[in-house]
Order: sequence, then structure tokens, then C-alpha cells
Amino acid sequence: MNRLLTTSVALLALCQPAHADGFQYLGRLIFGAGSAKPAVETPQSVTALEQSDFDARQPVTLSDLFRGVPGITIAGASARVLGQSFNIRGVGNAEQAASEERIKVSVDGAPKFFEQYRMGSFFGDLDLYKRVEVLRGPAAATLNGSGAIGGAVNFTTKDAADFLAEGQTRALRPTLSYGSNGDSQRVGVIWAERRGTVDYLGALNRSSGGTVVDGLGNTIAGTAHDSTSALIKAKVNLENGQSVTLSYAQTDTDLDDALVAQTGGAAASGFGTADIASRDTTATLTWARGDTTVTLSHTDTDVTKDNFSMGAMCATGTLQVLCAGEFAYATTALKAEHKLSFGGGSWANTVILGTQLSRQERSATSSLGAMGFHPEGTDDKAGLYAQGEFVYADRLTLIPGVRVDFGTRTPSDAAALRGASEDSDQAVSAKLQAMYAVNDAWGVFGTVAQTERMPTLDELYSYGTSRGGAVLLPSLGLEKETAETVELGFTFQREGLLSEGDSLQVKTTLFHNDFNNLIVANSSGTTGSANYVNLNKAETWGAEVEAAYDAEGWFANLGYSKVESRNRTAGTAYDTVLTDTPAETVSLTLGAKLLDQALNVGWRGNWVDQITTASATTSADSYTTHDLFVTYTPQAGVLQGVDISLAVENVFDVQYRNNLALDNAAGLNAKLTLGKTFTW
Repeated sequence: MNRLLTTSVALLALCQPAHADGFQYLGRLIFGAGSAKPAVETPQSVTALEQSDFDARQPVTLSDLFRGVPGITIAGASARVLGQSFNIRGVGNAEQAASEERIKVSVDGAPKFFEQYRMGSFFGDLDLYKRVEVLRGPAAATLNGSGAIGGAVNFTTKDAADFLAEGQTRALRPTLSYGSNGDSQRVGVIWAERRGTVDYLGALNRSSGGTVVDGLGNTIAGTAHDSTSALIKAKVNLENGQSVTLSYAQTDTDLDDALVAQTGGAAASGFGTADIASRDTTATLTWARGDTTVTLSHTDTDVTKDNFSMGAMCATGTLQVLCAGEFAYATTALKAEHKLSFGGGSWANTVILGTQLSRQERSATSSLGAMGFHPEGTDDKAGLYAQGEFVYADRLTLIPGVRVDFGTRTPSDAAALRGASEDSDQAVSAKLQAMYAVNDAWGVFGTVAQTERMPTLDELYSYGTSRGGAVLLPSLGLEKETAETVELGFTFQREGLLSEGDSLQVKTTLFHNDFNNLIVANSSGTTGSANYVNLNKAETWGAEVEAAYDAEGWFANLGYSKVESRNRTAGTAYDTVLTDTPAETVSLTLGAKLLDQALNVGWRGNWVDQITTASATTSADSYTTHDLFVTYTPQAGVLQGVDISLAVENVFDVQYRNNLALDNAAGLNAKLTLGKTFTW
């Protein structure tokens, strides 16, 4: 694979294929790391996908959207909309309860979280979003929350201003989409309007699809879906630079005769099928004035299951997983942030001060009542944080940050009867990042960061009977997880490299993480022992490379990711590769811009190496796939306002499985989207 990376870099460097920001990932502004600045000038490994990427990829699942983005892998299902979760640098696994708390996810700044046995973690319709930022590593904890051991994923919903140019007051945008694999169909409409100082946006989408097949034509069970989503948004621009924004997004997904184990894999057949319905909502109210922002949010993700094919086996204990039930996480949060700017001499300084309050309520009940493996309760947090950015002579940037979160978890009455009690603790995160511009072309950067993660409701209060018959109790006394990371990297950017007006940008990051007190399920527990325990130590290290070349008629992008890991806990599993470790990956994109850059055509190759982890489930062979894409967005003439996107994924219909996916990936899939924006 190292030879493959070297070859890919050489191809990128020699490519003489303009300046189109849509392909310059490293040139995009990053907002989630503090002061807005291009990704190539941010002393952290971070990637931003924007509307052009959503349009070109036409994603139905998370794996569609993030394919080829270094450092992030989608775990769990390969093609089910409700069975996928995030993995960043080997942190995150769909099968491990509460592992997603190590990756902070937000929509418009509202924190999102969901955990349920053999379900995914994020159920929003990707058609509602225009942007997502992936911040890798614990340095993301300062602004996103202590415990961000893996990093953060921040989504942003569409705005009316995205469709209204200066002087325009109304816009109507209908879209039609089709996918050949599974015969999927999507219909959407967006209405944007500007009345005086108020912008309005309304969006409605309807999506359905049949069963998807893999590269050999084998059915990927339970991949049919039916969903409806809506977004309502209003922004009022007031005097003195003030604004108030109200947003509400909702996605309803209905699956009939779907796999109970949405994450798939060999266990899927053991749980049978059920009718599954999910409702994911996010509501935010944001007031902003100058450098001060206050956001009140409420998110609720609710999943119901009934009509089980194996419902006759419904019984108390572990078999309650086959009983009709409802599972939900509702989080209410208030976040206030203020930015101070000052300077003197050659220094330009900014300090962000913030506070965040949140209450997460977990509800889970079945037809037989409370479930020990999904304990109900509340999780209250109060956080204070500060992050500075001190820039000297436009060359040296120092970014220190510190955050402390105070948490109190309260169990339900059912869990309290099994011995659970209120638990209070605090978690501290700290970091120091630095970036130095050696000259106009070269820069170096580094990060030292640490974060702590408090146990979740599930980890503290789960109880019940194990598969071996042991009676396990709530896990009182769990230690906090800790993560310490060191990152080093360099950047290179130059214009006029091969031709006038072209540009090349490269960012390389090396990282090393030490994890202590990792919380895992007690698979070998005896009667009377805790359901969860702390694993002593683990270690991960690796590298990420992002590169982009852009010229008058050509563009190229390279993404590379490699994660190594070892279990450093004394015992029989010592020095084994951690189960959640992703395979080494290279993604290379080459494309051309034609017809005055209105027509873009391109190819993307994805090479994934074989990997053997501590589990056969997450070990897999190497594979290579090829994708083609075409986008047409004329800016003048009778077709002005029309946009056409064609993507052909897995062109050669290869049968393969990503090692963190639990079933085979989809085979050849041709996706076509037609849209037209009417403005007046």
C-alpha cells in the first residue's frame, strides 16, 4: 500500500489537468475549529464537504457521503439507512454500546446522540444539509464537548440565502433522483423567499427504494426503505447587526419486515425481522449579534419496533430484544459563545469564551416493561470552555484551549432497584496547537491534546443476564476514559506551479493516541459483577494525507488514511490489533472542466488494503473500486438554473466488504439527479 500511495502522489503531482473552489477541499473555510480559516491553514486534521459534494455524490447513506474522505469510516451496515455509525481514526463501532459518545455529532450546533442494540447512530436525511465538517482527534473537544476522543462531525442545514442572489426575492427548486441498484427514487422541492429583513426556507423530500444487491447480484437483506423529510427555517435580520434564526428539521423513516439487527452481519438472521419506524428531529433557535451567539436547541431521535417475525420468543431478560418497544434520546441544550478580538504590535489575538448546558433524557420500554440492557435515565451536563488564537506577524499561530464539563447521571426507578444510583463527575479537556508558516509555500503544525470522557447512562446503569447465564449488575465506579494525542504535520501550497492560475495544496498529518480506562462490555463477567468494565490501555497511530490540484481545465484530489493500533492491556489480548481499526485507504480523483466549467466529468479510484484485527468480523480482504461522475450546471442560456448530476458507483460491479461494515457493499449503482432552480 505504501507503493500505491507513492504512485498516487506522483500521478497527482504530474497531472496538468482552474480554479474551482468546489474541488479545492483544502481551500475551504473551516468554522468548527474556531476562527474561520482555510483547511490547509488550520493546525488540525479536518475536512469540509459542501453542497457541491452532496450534489455530486447524491448520498442516500452515510457511506455514500464520506467515501474517500481520509480518517473517517462508516461502520455497521453497508447500505441500510438506519444501520450506520461513525468511526474516526479507529474510534467508533456500531456493535459497541455508547461508542458513538466518543465522537461528538451536531446539526446546526445542536448535539445529537443515539444508541440502541444493533442500530446505527444518525438518522437524518442527507438532503437537508449543505455542509459537514469532520474534525479528527481530541483537539475537537474544546468547542464540541469533553469526550471527543475520536473527533467531531458537524452538519449544517440549508438556508434561504443559498438559493437567493442579491435582488431576488423568491426561489423554487424541484429535484428528481433515481438510483439503479434497488430502484431508488427521490423527489424534493425547496421554496425560498425574502420578505424585507426576513428569509424563509421550506424543504420537503420523499425517498423510497427496494432491496440493494452486491457485486455478484446477491441480495443485501433489509435495505429497502421509505422516508419523508422536511426542513423549515426562518432568519430575521434585525438592527445593530442582530439576527434571530429558527430552524426545524424532521426525518421519518419506515421499514417493513426489516432486519432487527440493522447493523447486519452474521447475527442478522438470529434476530429475524420487524417493522421499524424512526423519527429524527432537530429544532434550534439562534440569536446572534456581532461576535456573540446564543443557541437553544432540542433534538429527539425515536425508534419503534413491532411485528417481530420471532415475536413468539419475546420474554423478560435478553429476549426482550424481540418484544415490541420504543427507544428514544431527547436532548435539550443551551449554548452561549462570545469572541473577543484584541492585539498589539505584531500580534493579532482572538479568544472564544463559551458555556453549554444540556439535559439528555433516555427512554426505552418494551411490551414487558423496562429493559435492563437499555436503562432509562437523565444525563445533565454543564460545560465551560475557552480557546485562544494568537497570531504573530501572520506567521506563527498558537491555539490553546481548555474545557471542563460537569455531569450528573440519574437512573430510572427500574435501574435503581437493581442497585444503580446517581453519579456525578467532571471531565477536563486541554490542548495546545501551533502552526508556523516557514515561507509562502511551506508550513508546519502540531498539536498536543488530552480529553476525558465520563461514562454514559448505558455504561453505568445497564443490567441483566449475559449469554452465559451470569447476572450482571449496574457498573458503579467506572473510571473516566482518557485520551492523549500528539499530531505533527506539514502543508504545502503554491500557485502557478505548472501553468498560470493553477494551484497545488497538500496537507499531511501524523498522529499518535494513547487511550486509558476504555469502557467495554464485560463479556466474561460472573454473576454479581459489573456489566461494563474499564480496559486498561490502548494505542493508535497513523497518517493522513489530503492533496488537491486545480488548473484551468483539470482538477485532482488525493486522500490517504492509515491507522495502526494495539491493545496495550496485560493479558491474552495484549498487542493485538483493535477491533475497530479501519483498513488503509487511498482515494484518487481526476477530472476535467468543460464548456466554460459548466460541465465537470471525473473518475475516482478507491484502493483499500486487507486488514486482520482481533476479530474476524472486522477483518477483511483488499479491494479496489472505481466511480465515475458528471455534473452539468450551465450559468447562462435557456438551461440556466438547471443542474444535472450523474454518478456511477462501483463501475465494475466488484463484490467487496469494507472491514468495518458487517455485510457486503452495494454493487454497480447509477444515480441521476435532475434539478431546476426558478428565481424571481
